[in-house]
Amino acid sequence: MVISEADRSVDELLQGETVSVLGLAASGMAAARLALSKGGRVYASDIKCDPTTTARGDELRALGADVEVGGHDVERIAASQTVVASPGIPPDADVLRDLRARGVGWISEPEFAFRFLRGSLIAVTGTNGKTTTAALTVHLLEAAGIRAALGGNTGEAFGPPASELAMSEPDSPWYVLELSSFQLAGVHQLNPEIGVVTNLASDHLDRYPNVEAYHADKARLFQNASPASRWVLPEDDEVEALAGDAPGSRYRFSVTPGDDFLGAYVEAGVLTLNVGEGPEYLISVEALPLLGRHNVENALAAALTARLAGADAASLARGLRTAPALPHRMERLGEAGGILWVNDSKATNVAAACTAVESLDRPLIVILGGRDKGEDLAPLAEALGGTAKVAILYGEAADRIAAALEGVVPIHRAEGLESAVQHAADQAATGDAVVLTPACSSFDMFENYEARGDAFRGLADFHLRGRGGENA
Repeated sequence: MVISEADRSVDELLQGETVSVLGLAASGMAAARLALSKGGRVYASDIKCDPTTTARGDELRALGADVEVGGHDVERIAASQTVVASPGIPPDADVLRDLRARGVGWISEPEFAFRFLRGSLIAVTGTNGKTTTAALTVHLLEAAGIRAALGGNTGEAFGPPASELAMSEPDSPWYVLELSSFQLAGVHQLNPEIGVVTNLASDHLDRYPNVEAYHADKARLFQNASPASRWVLPEDDEVEALAGDAPGSRYRFSVTPGDDFLGAYVEAGVLTLNVGEGPEYLISVEALPLLGRHNVENALAAALTARLAGADAASLARGLRTAPALPHRMERLGEAGGILWVNDSKATNVAAACTAVESLDRPLIVILGGRDKGEDLAPLAEALGGTAKVAILYGEAADRIAAALEGVVPIHRAEGLESAVQHAADQAATGDAVVLTPACSSFDMFENYEARGDAFRGLADFHLRGRGGENA
């Protein structure tokens, strides 16, 4: 069932409805608060009972929720009208397996929030570039004087969970949500006015049995499509197969378009749009203040999306010239002694790391490693061959990465990130770039990719200052 505009124009209250929320991280907390604010009776639970989780439980109790930490009452959850599962809970978790055995389903937090979003929805998914594209879309809309609220899977530094937006931005004309595959797995009625897929590759094979299962969750973005839907897609056969025969208008983005291209593309070095009204020229690629070819693609996707949402070409050009670089995503830390330092800690999969390497046109000192996600590492060899002067490896995945790169590029093994950065500084010469692009998750040594990137930033800053360089 697709929620109609008429249905969404009426504020749905949850009077008398019991909502169970599984997981007390950011999205679970937001869903519980939203349910309480709409008059729902909330039972919230988490398998963890550490001080942080306990404090969150106390916060929800003070708002009127029943809370359990250290376990889940499956019988109570199964009796609820609505079950909201946090994306961090894997599908094979005991609580979900028990619910499945009882024939009880659940939804994701963005799906729950969608009941209460009154404006138009832009949903952004893909393997890489989601946060950059979503944040840049909002930046471009605001440059055109169009109010938009950013959230979803972006992380607290960029925007809150969708449920938080439903409370804090109830009248926003546009919502831009980044949606992960984990969140899309629990979608049933969510139906964006504009849906965006940035790209598609292999990822999260530490959670999914195979890449087909991962892509199947991504494809749920299209399940409620209608003829009024508009889709912003890369010119890519795999993404085309993902969309299948979903109805709606399709617009594409590509740095190398074919003939009669409808969408966003680069023409004679200029970012260009054509949404059916003829070419609209924005800015040159050189004027875009984002590092890397992949960010040209992200800018094309964001500009096309904002144009479809009502932004004019002149405003888009102004917005692109001031496009903010996001932390940990090909973040230019500075240059000293002719050596560029780049923080790409968000490159937590092989495809992202390959994109980073291929987007820089200077010799590279590449730092790789972390927790293995089970991906095929062979593409790293192709990307680094002939470009990287040395690959510096650390963390749990170092052995497997070394095996994939053997004979392709010189390898150095480091005990940790600090020693990896020191070796990179010792090896780098004028004209080189030192790039942290791990191709792995951070969880062997760091709480998350942000903590890893922050650590790298501090270490790089030490070397930048030591060489008397600028710190951009």
